[in-house]
Amino acid sequence: MSSMNPRPACLAIVQARLSSSRLPGKVLMPLAGMPMILFMLERVKRATLIDQIVLATSTDASDDALADAVREAGYAVHRGPLNDVLARFAGAAQASDAELIVRLTGDCPLIDPALIDRVISQLCAQKLDYCTNSEPASYPDGLDVEVFTRQALLQAAEHARLPSEREHVTPWLRAQAQKLRIGSLSSVIPLAQLRWTVDHLDDLQLVRALVDALDAQAGPGAALRADLFDFLRLLDARPELLQLNPHQRNEGYAKSLRNDALQAAAAQP
Repeated sequence: MSSMNPRPACLAIVQARLSSSRLPGKVLMPLAGMPMILFMLERVKRATLIDQIVLATSTDASDDALADAVREAGYAVHRGPLNDVLARFAGAAQASDAELIVRLTGDCPLIDPALIDRVISQLCAQKLDYCTNSEPASYPDGLDVEVFTRQALLQAAEHARLPSEREHVTPWLRAQAQKLRIGSLSSVIPLAQLRWTVDHLDDLQLVRALVDALDAQAGPGAALRADLFDFLRLLDARPELLQLNPHQRNEGYAKSLRNDALQAAAAQP
């Protein structure tokens, strides 16, 4: 960015907890010789447009080990409510002077730094309030990036009410198309059928296979530097890896929507 037109400070908030219902403790499971969350954070900090990174985890004692591991690695940690992740994000943002917020989830160790930069750049260039590469889905599940302004986040924290809106941070924002400037970044190649997120043990097995194969090809640390196309080339050479993890996209959000419906039904007289 030109010094004549400075970019607003950008904070990446990575949400994670150890009490995952499908694969408890996954973010501290080993990947390339380190906890998975640290592998991911190493990749996030390669994004050139991010100024600060913070892990947003809960105040629950079950997340003490996660907070300690991330702090010991030199990253900032913000702790807030276990189930109200939106409140966690608002608290982390208010502890920073950043005007732009990047939302990332800790179960996406293969997140692409260049893709993060592209979504940030689009939000800035188009003067948007919210921009994502996940709606509509066109990139692999596990490369989801959401960027929004500090003001938009604080509006969501004030007005969002549904459990799914509080747990998944951005549904309220995405529903404000008439009030907010919303944009999206789409892949020129349809890749949404690929699943690189880690919700189940077989997801982790796929990610480990990809990382180990790249490190074996190009030396230790190659997977930390790899981009989307490096992983695509590897899968093109080894398509059998795609059979490791057949699961639904966005399982957690689908579960939250079912919980919304149950809560609404319970409130009926």
